[in-house]
Amino acid sequence: MRVIAGSARRLLLKTVEGMDTRPTTDRIKETLFNMIQNDLYGRSFLDLFAGSGAIGIEALSRGASEAVFIDNGIRQVSCIRDNLKTTKLESGAKVLNCGVLEGLSRLGRDHGAFDFIFMDPPYGCDLERQVLEALQDSPLADGDTVLIAEASLDTDFSWAESLGYEISRTKEYKTNKHVFFKKREN
Repeated sequence: MRVIAGSARRLLLKTVEGMDTRPTTDRIKETLFNMIQNDLYGRSFLDLFAGSGAIGIEALSRGASEAVFIDNGIRQVSCIRDNLKTTKLESGAKVLNCGVLEGLSRLGRDHGAFDFIFMDPPYGCDLERQVLEALQDSPLADGDTVLIAEASLDTDFSWAESLGYEISRTKEYKTNKHVFFKKREN
């Protein structure tokens, strides 16, 4: 796995051994960032269930001003920190070693809305819903925030509208998809 573009282009990233993470392939990562590239420069990025940190690091490499990484695994957090050192992108990064819902609560005390919030939770655990519920009344997401979920192809998001979100775009791949959400303005 590598950084696709930007200041850290072509640098190799470490991944976490074992079945605890499912790194996003370079091809899918490139497609995702091609979709958001024009809106990324100087923006803030929140990477939930961050794993190796590859998504948030790609955002920093492509010009995001800030990336916050949340993961509850000690090995994952160590991997993220190593990858930030390798890419020399530590200055724009903050890494939280805690559960995602706890991290959202902690961040909500002293951080405003992020421009992008990306989540790639374990499949089949309904964590996407839990995150979107936590963000409903959170200062971390507003009507301008782009929320992106990486999920299995069979994940149903028909409930999102009842939580106050609209699906603005879906990009399907062979085994998974990216779903883009926006909070509806009240």
